[in-house]
Amino acid sequence: MAREIEVTDPADPRLADFRDLTRADRRPDRPGGKGLVIAEGVLVVLRLLASPYPPRAVFGTARRIDELAAALADVDIPAYVTSAELMAEVVGFHLNRGVLAVADRVPPTAAEELVGRARRLAVLEGVGDHENLGALFRNAAAFGVDAVLLGPGCADPLYRRSVRVSMGHVLAVPFARLEPWPAGLKWLRDQDFRVLALTPGGALPLLAAADGAARVAVLLGSEGPGLSAEAIEAADVAVRIPMAPGVDSLNVATAGAVAFHALGTVGS
Repeated sequence: MAREIEVTDPADPRLADFRDLTRADRRPDRPGGKGLVIAEGVLVVLRLLASPYPPRAVFGTARRIDELAAALADVDIPAYVTSAELMAEVVGFHLNRGVLAVADRVPPTAAEELVGRARRLAVLEGVGDHENLGALFRNAAAFGVDAVLLGPGCADPLYRRSVRVSMGHVLAVPFARLEPWPAGLKWLRDQDFRVLALTPGGALPLLAAADGAARVAVLLGSEGPGLSAEAIEAADVAVRIPMAPGVDSLNVATAGAVAFHALGTVGS
């Protein structure tokens, strides 16, 4: 059972994992970063507690800690209870959601392990915006994508903002780096995946290109430049989402949602 501990001093050293999040998030590629996973809000904290990531502590107001009581009964971690004002002083901003949790990362999963048991994949290139990345993971969870593979230029899925925007689903949808690039796309094709490069200039409509394929990977690129020419060349076919005249593209997370929904109906 979690141990509830009231804290009244913003300098309490036990709150180090939660301190100054606006200045130094816990990404491993940041100087001094701890590589922690940070969840915000009751729903996301619940998903973290149910995930493979080992929790370290929870920090929040009494009301929010009470809302987590059932889940916290199953873990042996400290639950630091404080006021909203002191919490804001520690974290560095006012947290409307009223609760945070931190967890350690787990060892990265190999792409081979995920691909071996998947039928539907999302493959991303250059998605460096944390909010777009989080939204893509949320959409992947909603439409039954089995795993996400990350190519070059992709942001860290476990960055705090990505976790928040994904509503914690990034903690449940498996992901791995796909290397080397773009040779990894040919490797996917060798595993009997039909790799569909989603681009406004695609020659075929999405569903027409995927029809009949038992295993499909949809390849999505960054905002602005989209997919590289090398990635499109390495795919099976360039595809498009049919749209009304005068509209040339969608936000990458929106395009992903449309594609994931469509692919969920193919081969089912």
